[in-house]
Amino acid sequence: MAKDDNEFQIGFYEGVLRHNPHDQEVIELLGGLYTKQGRVDEGLRMDRKLVRLAPENPIAHYNLACSLALKRRKADAVRALRRAVETGYRDLQWLREDPDLASLRGHAGFRAVEADVARLLASEPKEPQS
Repeated sequence: MAKDDNEFQIGFYEGVLRHNPHDQEVIELLGGLYTKQGRVDEGLRMDRKLVRLAPENPIAHYNLACSLALKRRKADAVRALRRAVETGYRDLQWLREDPDLASLRGHAGFRAVEADVARLLASEPKEPQS
């Protein structure tokens, strides 16, 4: 998607958000678009807002962790990741590959969260295959 397309979408969703400031889907979309455009502070603001509106949403906490990691706030990012796992986040592969979390890869707290997710996945019952 071209930069101009992202800016158009940002403008559109900002307008939607002005009319419905609690629309969680729009807040999540805007957070991602802001971050993609390098507007990390604005993305972080949207992520924090979404966590306040949906405190049990694991993706909201995960996205907050990503924004915090991009800001090099490692301890805060690890806390947000831990909360994402507590609320149900289980995508171990993406956790290991997500470029937004690159600054955390060597952090002991990140490795502990990674190990927790692996442990949780190993202990959860497998879905029967048809």
